[in-house]
Amino acid sequence: MTKLKGLLLTEGMHGMISQVEGLAKALGLDFIHEKIELNNFWKMIPPKITPIKRFVFKNDILEKFNVVISCGRKSVIPSIFLKKKFGNKIMNIHIQDPKVSLNNFDFVIAPEHDDLKGENVLSTKGAIHYLRESELDDNINYLKPKIQKEKVVVLVVGGPNKYYNFRDNLVEEIFHKIKKNFLDNGYQLIFIPSMRTPQRIIDKAKDFYNGDQIIISDVDKKAYLSSLKLADHIVVTCDSTSMISEAAITGKPIYVADMPAIKNNYRFKKFFELFKSLDIIRNLDSSVESWDYKKLNETDRIAGYIEKKFQNYDFSSVSYTHLRAH
Repeated sequence: MTKLKGLLLTEGMHGMISQVEGLAKALGLDFIHEKIELNNFWKMIPPKITPIKRFVFKNDILEKFNVVISCGRKSVIPSIFLKKKFGNKIMNIHIQDPKVSLNNFDFVIAPEHDDLKGENVLSTKGAIHYLRESELDDNINYLKPKIQKEKVVVLVVGGPNKYYNFRDNLVEEIFHKIKKNFLDNGYQLIFIPSMRTPQRIIDKAKDFYNGDQIIISDVDKKAYLSSLKLADHIVVTCDSTSMISEAAITGKPIYVADMPAIKNNYRFKKFFELFKSLDIIRNLDSSVESWDYKKLNETDRIAGYIEKKFQNYDFSSVSYTHLRAH
């Protein structure tokens, strides 16, 4: 059977790409990614009051596709536009709350802590993502030759956002806890930065930890996958529900390195409560424990449900060719 073709629409941020590509892979789609760019005026306008018109976005989408998977505010209008144009010849799926009527999409996928309700809403425990256990297995040897101790702790670091500012004293406090809880008890550290990690934090890690620790300086997917496979314990900074969700595919103990929020972080609190109730995460405090939980693989669960609905669509491939603004 010929693979269905996927069109992935995002603003180009890693967390969004992880989610749309993760779902596309789980659905077995042959996909292409399109980074959406809105025309100047419409960048400032909320989707709820934006017209569903071609002139809103710059992209010329020339590839054939059957399934549109979008994520992020900028991708909302292009997804709805394509659905209105092609109807049941395509399926459109939006990830996260689109902030418009949910009826514009065949499915909306949102984490439970968003409290989004609707007949076509598929709720997930945490964020869906691109990680697969087979990828972790395939990359274990990438960092394995550098491991010198029996126990490994991985620190996955995010970066400043509108909820957390990563002040130097807060970062140093996390580094001290890692040293006291793990390194002083025979662990070796693998430090993994993300796309949002400031260079000052990477430099601080190099200065703070001795040469026995593995400090990854750049965004390195192979190092990330290898570290998750090698870890005995995983510590993730509290700013990213996506990275915590990704780590939960391992079934390994996850500690969340908390920081004071600079604005109301209600959604984060709801997420932390859920993951604590599932015994996936605990706070990074002053002790180290080991525990087990059921590996979380929401991407495959959601994909399995959506695949069953494919038969309801007239998937005769369509191509979207240079439509000019009228």
